[in-house]
Amino acid sequence: MTRDLLVTYSSFVPDDDLVFKALADPTRRFLLDQLFARDGRTLTELESEVDMSRFGVMKHLKLLEEAGLVVTRKEGREKKHFLNPVPIRQIHDRWIDKFTERTVTALLDLKAELETPEHEPEEPS
Repeated sequence: MTRDLLVTYSSFVPDDDLVFKALADPTRRFLLDQLFARDGRTLTELESEVDMSRFGVMKHLKLLEEAGLVVTRKEGREKKHFLNPVPIRQIHDRWIDKFTERTVTALLDLKAELETPEHEPEEPS
């Protein structure tokens, strides 16, 4: 959950293509994992976690911001980065959940069918 309530309830709806593009890169996923582990990191803190230039990390963060996955807030002279999980949840609800629902329902139906005896066992006479 983000600590910035304006992010979660913003009227901005990110484009699915931007979110998919942002999630396609392993470095960007790693940066999101770092923010998940501890939100509110500075560029310097994030840069220290990856083997790349400050400029490279800035480019990745910019793309994550454009996709709505990261939001920033200025605190004094520092710019802090926060994870916004809402676009990921929207992708899940739109693209993943609807495809898994039928499969899960079919598996539950199969389980019930296999666990239901076809007929009661006969009692010994």
